[in-house]
Amino acid sequence: MTMTWPIAMQALVTAFDDDGEIDIDNHRHNLLCAIDAGTSGVLIGGSTGEGPYLEPGERNELIRVAREVSPDLTILCGVFAESSRSANAQVMEAADSGANAILVVTPTTLMRNRDSWVVEYFEWVADLSPLPAFLYSVPAVTGYELPCESVAELAGHPNIVGMKDSGGDVQRLVDIAAILSDDFIVYTGKSTALAASFERGAYGAITASANYAFSSVAAASQGDLAAQATLTEVTAVVERHGVPGTKFAASVVGMRPGKGRGPLPELSIDVRDTITTTCRALVTNIW
Repeated sequence: MTMTWPIAMQALVTAFDDDGEIDIDNHRHNLLCAIDAGTSGVLIGGSTGEGPYLEPGERNELIRVAREVSPDLTILCGVFAESSRSANAQVMEAADSGANAILVVTPTTLMRNRDSWVVEYFEWVADLSPLPAFLYSVPAVTGYELPCESVAELAGHPNIVGMKDSGGDVQRLVDIAAILSDDFIVYTGKSTALAASFERGAYGAITASANYAFSSVAAASQGDLAAQATLTEVTAVVERHGVPGTKFAASVVGMRPGKGRGPLPELSIDVRDTITTTCRALVTNIW
């Protein structure tokens, strides 16, 4: 049976306590907040979920709780690996704990800009994975954008079902759409480009901003220009502060994400006040 993937999903923040340990109670609370906001799917351990900082076993714990909270929730698990061994371990954690799919980031340190090596890596991961795989191109994090030609090559793999493109270049979607089949779906990860991406064939959105402005993300990802304008305005304030900004904005609308895991910094009082004012003005009544 073909899987029906949600249109809009939170790149869910990961809740940590003051000692930097995963806070399961607050993670459960955040999942319930996401579901109450209208989502039917989440990405756990993506870049917003501090996936590069998660330790062995933590993906398993986060996904297990999400599956307990909602047996019907669609769960993607981020795979941030610099070696095949690490990728294998993370994929198996995702599968063993009940994820529906993996979202695999482009490897970087010794692989960046070696396109054929990156293609081979994705093929290897997709071959071993018992779960469907999505490609993940996020150049702001990795310093490398997966070329359209590589996407086209990988889209023919029977276990690669789509990608998340967080670069924000909507022309790429036109280029990708021209070389892909309808069975390969593309999520946009750039909050300011959702409506434009929809017009160019994107399937939906998986964003950090869905943690604090889900209704705007859901509407903009289907072409709503008013929702896009709101989202662009609020993310201009929040996302300049990276993951700490997203986590704090999520706290303004009632989530409990805690601090970022070091070395992510804490925000100044002035920044927190600005984010609070912006979120209360633009999203707290519609999130």
